[in-house]
Amino acid sequence: MSTKKISIAILDDHPIVVEGIRMLLLQYNPKFEVHTFESAKAFFTFLENKVHLDVLLLDINLPDGNGLSICKELLQQNPTIKVLALSNEIEQSTIKQMFDNGAKGYLLKSTPSAKIIASVEGVLQGQVVMDPEVMSILTRASQSKCFPTLTKREKQLIALLAEGKTTTEIAEELFLSKLTIDTYRKNLLQKFSVKNTSQLLMLIMQENLL
Repeated sequence: MSTKKISIAILDDHPIVVEGIRMLLLQYNPKFEVHTFESAKAFFTFLENKVHLDVLLLDINLPDGNGLSICKELLQQNPTIKVLALSNEIEQSTIKQMFDNGAKGYLLKSTPSAKIIASVEGVLQGQVVMDPEVMSILTRASQSKCFPTLTKREKQLIALLAEGKTTTEIAEELFLSKLTIDTYRKNLLQKFSVKNTSQLLMLIMQENLL
């Protein structure tokens, strides 16, 4: 019988969620080796010294990054890792983008324990998995032109970009780091499937999305 460990990482900045899933996985299978991280920086530092990782349970919203971008970057460097999104974000465009960026599954944090375990096992076997509610959202998605919803912070950022302010100026005004502002901006470009800030602002104005 094989004694090879199955390496699983959890990247989420909510300690209670992380600890609950970590204990669930360890109790389910002694072959599971679970690593937890609260920031993208800590996770990528870990990967620099880690030979192998099988599965990543990834939150969408992190203090120093965005799960959409992290998923894409990670799989460009490590295409064999199975990324399983675990989030409360149910925006159809976000879910679709996550799968477009290479994720093998999308679960909500309200997903029952048994479904989380089954999903981890499923992605390890090469399956694509998702929460029933997520599947319903994708199924109901309109074939017609549909734009994602903007958060309050995204609206603030777009308004400041429209004023021609730089990343540094926006960071100072919103009391955020330049890295966080860049992350928000890149996420918006992905969210609206545009190539640059000019296209984003043009689309926002044309469709009156603010």
